[in-house]
Amino acid sequence: MAVTSTRASSKPLIEKRSIDYIPETERHGRLLSQFTLWMGANLQITAIVTGALAVVLGGDVFWSLIGLLIGQLLGGGVMALHAAQGPKLGLPQMISSRVQFGVYGAAIPIVLVCLMYLGFTATGTVLSGQALGQLFGVSDSVGILIFASVIVLVTVLGYRVIHFIGRVASIIGVIAFVYLFARLMSQTDVGALLQIRHFSWSSFLLAVSLAASWQIAFGPYVADYSRYLPSKTSSVKTFFAAGAGSVIGAQVAMILGVFAAASANGQFAGHEVAYIVGLGGTGATAALLYFSIAFGKVTISTLNSYGSFMCIATIISGFRGHLNVTRLQRLVFVLVIVGAATLIALLGQHSFLGAFKSFILFLLAFFTPWSAINLVDYYCITRERYDVPALADPDGRYGRWNVLGLSVYVFGVLVQLPFIATKFYTGPLVEAMGGVDISWIIGLVVPAALYYVVAKKWHSAVPDQLILPFEQDTVDAQPSRAGRIQAV
Repeated sequence: MAVTSTRASSKPLIEKRSIDYIPETERHGRLLSQFTLWMGANLQITAIVTGALAVVLGGDVFWSLIGLLIGQLLGGGVMALHAAQGPKLGLPQMISSRVQFGVYGAAIPIVLVCLMYLGFTATGTVLSGQALGQLFGVSDSVGILIFASVIVLVTVLGYRVIHFIGRVASIIGVIAFVYLFARLMSQTDVGALLQIRHFSWSSFLLAVSLAASWQIAFGPYVADYSRYLPSKTSSVKTFFAAGAGSVIGAQVAMILGVFAAASANGQFAGHEVAYIVGLGGTGATAALLYFSIAFGKVTISTLNSYGSFMCIATIISGFRGHLNVTRLQRLVFVLVIVGAATLIALLGQHSFLGAFKSFILFLLAFFTPWSAINLVDYYCITRERYDVPALADPDGRYGRWNVLGLSVYVFGVLVQLPFIATKFYTGPLVEAMGGVDISWIIGLVVPAALYYVVAKKWHSAVPDQLILPFEQDTVDAQPSRAGRIQAV
């Protein structure tokens, strides 16, 4: 533990690495930081709104709470399985997709993931803009621009600062949520709300889908924030640290959203931030709550922007043949990403709630198959035995395009289309299912089963053990581990 602390204290404030392998000498951190980061990322206003949707869109309180919990556990399990990959591989999440899709082919799902993060960053920025606008007495648009500036700064600083903010956000979030819950309980007859139990499969499965999609959406970048942990860190402990933080944080936030929406008498939709703050009071108390909402959004919006940067760098590096990203390039990437998200937020701020619901359900069709394929390959086919240096070589073990993985991925997207129910698109089988969207279940189960069957028979050669890059600055480095991935 002393060594870990020394390592951490010797690292610069501004992260120097990007998508390249993290040498053992630079590994640091504790599992507690995984718990606090993901709790802080979930104790925030967008999670409240997501939980509220279960009631706003027709569900009752009792069954919405149960449905949300089931969705948290299912989706959180998927998310935490991705988190456990970070310490073992020492790489950000999406670059490992090259094993399943090829060095060039991995760009296809990564592009879609980038679009997803742009949407999440934009929707979070809308709510943060509302909070900052109220806090500083300016328009929501000015609040959006202030928030975007903060996100650029934190994202450029990188890994250590993100984890620090996650710890602070978790403390502020716990205090704010305890206070809001106490105020809500004193103003609402919770028992009466829980007694209303009108079970509906469509409403119940909507609640499950809202929570599951919320958790699964972290999958494409969760390992980005565990990759600095020492390689000997227990995968099981990493799974529970990240998963518990995310599930507990999200469920608490969504419970608050459910009760708030149920007691709002139609005043919640369109005034989400103002209504939540109104529960806590006025004056200085309201100002502190607006601050806590904005600060809570800093963590998750930074995760989305940082994840987008990693995705774009992964795409470009695949075609360049190496993984070096300079600090200037990092700054340019972040400015472009946050700038695009801010523009979307400014243009779409007045039609947020309906668009957000459709967005988070529709995007599942494009990355749940990726998640299924990646997890089956890592845990069941290769069983953690990756050739990390080959991830940077289009002519290496994984090749340019993996037709097998890409074919299963495309099939996994297409097989969901009949079951999708959003404003963007509604499949032909949705009505027969009572209006319930079960596409995310199909998108996880079918590609996972198909990939397992075909990859068992036709998968490319799997190394006998995990092959890592040669670490020239590590005294105990293994000479047999040669690689092409170099430090920035």
